[in-house]
Amino acid sequence: MRVTITARHCNLTPELRDRVGTVMDRLGQRTPFAQGATVVLDESAGRATTEIRFRLSGGSVLVAASEADDHRTALDRSERKIRRQLERPVAKPSHRRAGARQP
Repeated sequence: MRVTITARHCNLTPELRDRVGTVMDRLGQRTPFAQGATVVLDESAGRATTEIRFRLSGGSVLVAASEADDHRTALDRSERKIRRQLERPVAKPSHRRAGARQP
Protein backbone atom coordinates (compact mmCIF):
# COMPACT_ATOMS: atom_id res chain seq x y z
CA MET A 1 0.00 0.00 0.00
CA ARG A 2 1.36 3.40 -0.95
CA VAL A 3 1.35 6.02 1.83
CA THR A 4 1.92 9.73 1.22
CA ILE A 5 2.77 11.91 4.24
CA THR A 6 2.44 15.70 4.11
CA ALA A 7 3.56 17.99 6.95
CA ARG A 8 2.20 21.53 6.99
CA HIS A 9 3.53 24.20 9.33
CA CYS A 10 5.45 21.61 11.37
CA ASN A 11 8.53 19.44 11.27
CA LEU A 12 8.17 15.74 10.53
CA THR A 13 10.48 13.82 12.86
CA PRO A 14 11.72 10.33 11.93
CA GLU A 15 9.83 8.91 14.94
CA LEU A 16 6.56 10.44 13.74
CA ARG A 17 7.19 9.17 10.20
CA ASP A 18 7.74 5.65 11.58
CA ARG A 19 4.57 5.96 13.68
CA VAL A 20 2.53 6.93 10.62
CA GLY A 21 3.94 3.92 8.76
CA THR A 22 3.02 1.59 11.63
CA VAL A 23 -0.54 2.94 11.83
CA MET A 24 -1.04 2.65 8.07
CA ASP A 25 0.29 -0.93 8.08
CA ARG A 26 -2.21 -1.83 10.81
CA LEU A 27 -5.08 -0.27 8.86
CA GLY A 28 -3.95 -1.96 5.64
CA GLN A 29 -4.08 -5.36 7.33
CA ARG A 30 -7.73 -4.80 8.30
CA THR A 31 -8.97 -4.94 4.71
CA PRO A 32 -7.81 -6.65 1.51
CA PHE A 33 -9.13 -3.69 -0.52
CA ALA A 34 -6.61 -1.06 0.64
CA GLN A 35 -5.05 0.83 -2.28
CA GLY A 36 -3.25 3.70 -0.59
CA ALA A 37 -3.44 6.45 1.98
CA THR A 38 -2.64 10.13 2.36
CA VAL A 39 -1.79 11.49 5.81
CA VAL A 40 -1.72 15.26 6.36
CA LEU A 41 -0.13 16.55 9.57
CA ASP A 42 -0.76 20.20 10.36
CA GLU A 43 -0.14 22.51 13.28
CA SER A 44 -1.88 25.81 13.90
CA ALA A 45 -2.43 27.85 17.06
CA GLY A 46 -0.52 25.26 19.07
CA ARG A 47 -2.92 22.43 18.16
CA ALA A 48 -1.89 19.43 16.10
CA THR A 49 -4.33 18.14 13.49
CA THR A 50 -4.15 14.91 11.53
CA GLU A 51 -6.21 13.91 8.51
CA ILE A 52 -6.17 10.44 6.96
CA ARG A 53 -7.60 9.74 3.50
CA PHE A 54 -7.72 5.95 3.09
CA ARG A 55 -8.36 4.76 -0.49
CA LEU A 56 -10.07 1.44 -1.15
CA SER A 57 -10.47 -0.44 -4.40
CA GLY A 58 -13.66 0.46 -6.19
CA GLY A 59 -13.06 4.17 -5.70
CA SER A 60 -14.17 4.47 -2.07
CA VAL A 61 -12.31 6.94 0.12
CA LEU A 62 -12.56 6.94 3.91
CA VAL A 63 -11.66 10.22 5.61
CA ALA A 64 -10.94 10.90 9.28
CA ALA A 65 -9.59 14.07 10.90
CA SER A 66 -8.65 14.69 14.52
CA GLU A 67 -7.15 17.43 16.65
CA ALA A 68 -5.08 17.09 19.82
CA ASP A 69 -2.17 18.60 21.71
CA ASP A 70 0.36 16.45 19.81
CA HIS A 71 0.44 14.62 16.48
CA ARG A 72 0.74 11.16 17.98
CA THR A 73 -2.54 11.50 19.88
CA ALA A 74 -4.30 13.03 16.88
CA LEU A 75 -3.02 10.20 14.66
CA ASP A 76 -4.33 7.56 17.09
CA ARG A 77 -7.75 9.24 17.15
CA SER A 78 -7.88 9.34 13.35
CA GLU A 79 -6.89 5.68 13.22
CA ARG A 80 -9.83 4.78 15.49
CA LYS A 81 -12.21 6.70 13.23
CA ILE A 82 -10.96 4.94 10.09
CA ARG A 83 -11.11 1.56 11.85
CA ARG A 84 -14.75 2.23 12.78
CA GLN A 85 -15.54 3.07 9.16
CA LEU A 86 -13.88 -0.16 7.97
CA GLU A 87 -15.92 -2.24 10.43
CA ARG A 88 -19.22 -0.64 9.43
CA PRO A 89 -21.26 -2.88 7.12
CA VAL A 90 -21.68 -1.57 3.60
CA ALA A 91 -25.27 -0.95 2.57
CA LYS A 92 -26.35 -2.38 -0.76
CA PRO A 93 -27.49 0.23 -3.26
CA SER A 94 -31.17 0.30 -4.02
CA HIS A 95 -32.03 -0.24 -7.67
CA ARG A 96 -35.54 1.12 -7.28
CA ARG A 97 -36.55 4.63 -8.11
CA ALA A 98 -37.24 6.99 -5.25
CA GLY A 99 -40.93 6.92 -4.41
CA ALA A 100 -41.62 3.63 -6.21
CA ARG A 101 -44.30 1.55 -4.55
CA GLN A 102 -43.71 -1.94 -3.25
CA PRO A 103 -46.00 -4.67 -4.74
